[in-house]
Amino acid sequence: MAVEAGTRQEEQVAGRVWTVRLDPYGRPSAGTVRLSCSRPACTDQHFPCGAAAGRKAAIDHVNTHLARIRAGGGPRGEAWCACRAADCAWHTPEPVTGRPGGTRPGAVRCGGPVVLTVYADRAGRLWRIAEMCARCAAAAPGCRVLDTAPPPAGTNQAAGQPDTEQERADGTLGKGVAAVFSDHAPAGAPSSAAATPAPDPRARPATPGGAPRRAKRRGKIAQRIVPPGLEPEVLRLELIELGDAFRAYQRRTEPDLALLATLHERKARAFALWADVSGDGSLRHEAKRAETAAQTTREMHENRGGRPADGTAGDQPVVERLLTRPQAAHTRAVLDYAAAHAPYPQAEVRLAVLMLTLRAAKAGSGNVTGQELTGWLQNDAEEVVQRLVAAGWLRLPGTVAELMASRSEDPTAVTVPTLLPDRPRPFDFGKITRARVSGWAQKVVGDRKIRKKKATAATRLLALYTAAHTRPDGRLGRAEDGGLHLDQAAAFCTLPPDQVGEHAELLIAADWLTECDTIAGRLRGRLTERVLPLGGLL
Repeated sequence: MAVEAGTRQEEQVAGRVWTVRLDPYGRPSAGTVRLSCSRPACTDQHFPCGAAAGRKAAIDHVNTHLARIRAGGGPRGEAWCACRAADCAWHTPEPVTGRPGGTRPGAVRCGGPVVLTVYADRAGRLWRIAEMCARCAAAAPGCRVLDTAPPPAGTNQAAGQPDTEQERADGTLGKGVAAVFSDHAPAGAPSSAAATPAPDPRARPATPGGAPRRAKRRGKIAQRIVPPGLEPEVLRLELIELGDAFRAYQRRTEPDLALLATLHERKARAFALWADVSGDGSLRHEAKRAETAAQTTREMHENRGGRPADGTAGDQPVVERLLTRPQAAHTRAVLDYAAAHAPYPQAEVRLAVLMLTLRAAKAGSGNVTGQELTGWLQNDAEEVVQRLVAAGWLRLPGTVAELMASRSEDPTAVTVPTLLPDRPRPFDFGKITRARVSGWAQKVVGDRKIRKKKATAATRLLALYTAAHTRPDGRLGRAEDGGLHLDQAAAFCTLPPDQVGEHAELLIAADWLTECDTIAGRLRGRLTERVLPLGGLL
């Protein structure tokens, strides 16, 4: 057996590898890149226009090689795995020296048909075309299979592929594994896993008369080829159908987050079982990633669509909300920060501090125009800015008059010293969340009907506070609290508690609240249907 295997290995030829690279060339300031290919017949090319032109040329060069390979018959079935020749470094963290073959214990063993693959790194600097075995292709991150070679004549398996028939006879593959997927329940059979006995993975019906078996359906999921001999059969079919389902979802013109969450859940279950069968730790890692993706997708569906992913919406309205639930939590943190760090207690100052904090929350500085300040504070804008500058809370590159004269085509970059990067960071959100929350506040403060009522800064603060503290149905406060604490709402708006009701009535007149009352120290009310998208879910 050893002599036969060695002879078979010697008959194989090395798998071909084409490597295309994009590297800087010359002085960094020149922006020139060099395109090089590992094939000796390909000469280097230089692109002074930058990396974008170089990447386009690199992709065209890769496609030219692929066209020639296909014209020459595609991948060769007798080729030796190019990944194995590189000590499987394409899918292991680092090659192990001093070990036969350079592989780690439990690493992916070569096997399966020879496939033609292409790999492109995320940075757009390296492209690799290679002839390699199907197992290495499935284990290499970012590797895409383009074609599969027919098996060489007179052989049943590629070199290095395990004897699956012998493993099946010994019971080492699929032993003790029972899996039933609801998507593959037989017609008329119960859908419960307990009611459907799992088939014996070692049982193989004999083919009468020695007739050739029907070719098994092939499939791919998550850049991995589903092995044709994977057992149990129901797992193999589930993986193939899941791959088809994900590709069909990517072709949809409109997203369906509920469907996507279901696909991720099925993928997590299937990959966990696949890891049990094969002993591949990377599959279990992929299963955990799918679980996380399913949970995140469900939250996105509930936050943005107003309906849980399981379809149990109850009497909640279906609303396309501006803020997700985590973004609403960040919004309330910014409101608390503005209330605690405003240098003066007046409502106009607190409103200006809140809006400027949102502009400078990420880097300590942000652009603002005089037109925006006037929209927030009306005739008090210049005086409020002057007070903030005098208190040292705000820094300007010029004078207050220059700031008030600035327009959208030439905004002024203002600085909030307490939010500079060298100071302790009061917020932990990124630039996308900052922009979303700032846009939300701008929509609330600049609401058309509130402006028509000539609402004061205190009324606008109350509109911000009520919008940021709502339930999915638009009611104020948490259900167990029965509304908002009147003292806390009054303190944020810099109002006496007995005056909150008057400003709430102004919001009712502006079609912001449908109702309100301040009985028993609680502010109760509900957002109108037109402003439900601005509600920040508690």
